[in-house]
Amino acid sequence: MAIPVTFLILLVFTLIIVSFTYYFAVERIGTGGQSLKVSMARENMMNIDNDISSMLWQSGSSRTLDFKDCGGQLNVQPSANPLTISITDNNSITATVFNSSVGRVFYELPYSETADTGLFLRGDSHCIVNQTGSSMTQLFIQKGAQHTEIVLKYRPTITYVATGTEGNKTVNNIRIFLVNLNSSQTIELMGQIPLKMTCVSIEDKATSFNVTYQPDTLLITANFADSSGQVSIPIASTSYGAIINLELVLCKIQIDKWMR
Repeated sequence: MAIPVTFLILLVFTLIIVSFTYYFAVERIGTGGQSLKVSMARENMMNIDNDISSMLWQSGSSRTLDFKDCGGQLNVQPSANPLTISITDNNSITATVFNSSVGRVFYELPYSETADTGLFLRGDSHCIVNQTGSSMTQLFIQKGAQHTEIVLKYRPTITYVATGTEGNKTVNNIRIFLVNLNSSQTIELMGQIPLKMTCVSIEDKATSFNVTYQPDTLLITANFADSSGQVSIPIASTSYGAIINLELVLCKIQIDKWMR
């Protein structure tokens, strides 16, 4: 009886070892497949941003791409991401210069957890910037309601310059640049998705403030639904006052499912 019992014990231990090895191998393959799909999703979202960025301020231009299947769902939400932009010099100038949703795009991964949650792939957490060369793009990974999401949206950027005098007052020219996805098609699709991005139009809205005092700064505040920020713009003036020309430059981008 000793020999059969010995063989039986060896068989049981062998089966246990094989089972653990198989389970470990399946886990490693699954983890590797998940990482590959996350990397593909990142690349897809970067490609969307690349195409949009290449069309900015070029009315009528368009790009097409195939969003590859990464196991999750692509969402284009043109009416999401409400934004309010207001200005004040803490004196006589107080105004809301923009109040509308600007849209967003996000890819919902089929996995609930990732070590990269909170990571910015492009841009940073500031929702309004005035540094020369700063990216309008905010591309980041966040924890969504059910799954991890790779989110793409755009923030306002500001340029300013003093350009001499007019009527003994220093002229200050301020521009706020903004990307608006409102014209896009609402998309909630899985699998491979052909997309077309189009720069529909560029709109300018100009406002001028002529003051007889000497303002030091103009505060520009951006309020999104989930974040807010403020930048301070220095205002040049003379003893007669200052002229502040404010221009809102809006680039309308349309994202649609492309029908070949």
